[in-house]
Amino acid sequence: MTDEILVEICVDSVASAMAAERGGARRIELCSDLLEGGITPSTGMIELVRGKVAVAIQVMIRPRGGDFCYDADEFEIMRRDIAVAKSLGADGVVFGVLDADGKVNIERSRRLVELARPLEVTFHRAFDMSADLFRSLEDVYATGANRILTSGGQPTAPQGLEVIAQLVKAAKGRIAIMPGSGIKAENARRMVTESGVREIHAGLGSSVAGPMRFRHPQLSMGKASEREYQRTVVLEENVRSLCQAVNLL
Repeated sequence: MTDEILVEICVDSVASAMAAERGGARRIELCSDLLEGGITPSTGMIELVRGKVAVAIQVMIRPRGGDFCYDADEFEIMRRDIAVAKSLGADGVVFGVLDADGKVNIERSRRLVELARPLEVTFHRAFDMSADLFRSLEDVYATGANRILTSGGQPTAPQGLEVIAQLVKAAKGRIAIMPGSGIKAENARRMVTESGVREIHAGLGSSVAGPMRFRHPQLSMGKASEREYQRTVVLEENVRSLCQAVNLL
């Protein structure tokens, strides 16, 4: 369908990747550690997901949580991780690099784009953390990236809808604007019709209990102790509802 809205789902497990594909997603963003907003998944994760799904895989390239101003070693890690993602059959990579003043680091970003080619490149929500979204739009375009993932500088894309629509107009078709964060079946149609975007990004994570019957009453291995025996997964039915919402306009 030439008019179909492309739905990308963010996942951090093989099971979620498979559920996203079954639900109708045409692309997945593959990450680890979504509690940190997503970091680079392991080689094993990329390889296994590639073997399990046929839809496009965009691999997150982010060496750590926190801000997006990286030192020389972190930047080298990103370069090496892009090479690994390419070798394992990824269709694209996702990254964002800022300088200390909140501007897009054009020189470093362009180097990563060139290294990633011929894969597609998404500049992720580091864009929303920049000092000036409309200047950053031009800067990201100058790097050669294919698209920008954004919530319009707000906590969620529905909250940033007006700015997202303005970014779409400012992009003038030169680079895709893809809204993400807080998009669900009940608000996705409005996001598409009022902004003019052709791609949307969603997490759709649902919390489910882990398989452990024994639960230690005193210890936790993570800082979020309340999540010790919880897992966040993508459910096929939620992806299907989202895909239907945007493609039955």
